[in-house]
Amino acid sequence: MHTVSIKQRVRESFDKAAVTYDGAAVVQRRVCDRLLQELAEPEPFPARVLDAGCGTGYGSGQLRKRWAAAHITGIDFAPSMLALARKETDCCQAADIEKLPFAEACFDLWWSSLSIQWCNAATVFSEAVRVLRPGGQIAFSTLCPDTFAELRAAFAGVDQHRHTLPFDEPDAINAALAGAGLRDIRLIRERHTIYYPELKSLLRSIKAIGAQNVGEGGRSGMMGRAAWQKVEAAYERFRTPAGLPASYDVLLGYARK
Repeated sequence: MHTVSIKQRVRESFDKAAVTYDGAAVVQRRVCDRLLQELAEPEPFPARVLDAGCGTGYGSGQLRKRWAAAHITGIDFAPSMLALARKETDCCQAADIEKLPFAEACFDLWWSSLSIQWCNAATVFSEAVRVLRPGGQIAFSTLCPDTFAELRAAFAGVDQHRHTLPFDEPDAINAALAGAGLRDIRLIRERHTIYYPELKSLLRSIKAIGAQNVGEGGRSGMMGRAAWQKVEAAYERFRTPAGLPASYDVLLGYARK
């Protein structure tokens, strides 16, 4: 269970990252594109769409390309992200996807790409069901436990701090969907990897999208030079001809109310 203090740190982290997010969000855009690619065409087309955790609005823009006539509402809890998302949505507002400020049964499609991993999945899906009309669909992507596996392995021999957030297993996500009353559940697990020339640029990219460790158990101070050199040497074991890998263990999910 994520506490309020952790959620506050997540919000602050993404708020600060708004200006650097789009330049660094390579995997995030790739996953968003895959989420839309695997989404079965609703019939009729969704007239009202909610982009839950819209970030800077990339997903909203892609949804607009697919359904030009749809009314797209974006919400995010990072105000700086919303300032950029406004150009891609019909309306957007600051809100928590665990507590939506909307009436029941007012959307045809609830969409969320790489947002629910920061939240309690059961609460998120219950709220999604509440605001969806009967027969409405949800489409989401989230992260699974093998995300940043190389990073965890590199730090494992250096200190006892946790350097990545915990992520739900697909079985837990499936149970949360079913528990919320959703049906026709379809889950697709994929690995997306991006490569960097060296560790500092890899960590800078993670920071630029606001996804650095903001959970409990993380290091609060700077790492010493000797410890940093150990981490660098440990990460070098994963180097490929393409560079140092950062792996994202991604789950695409679809269901119907």
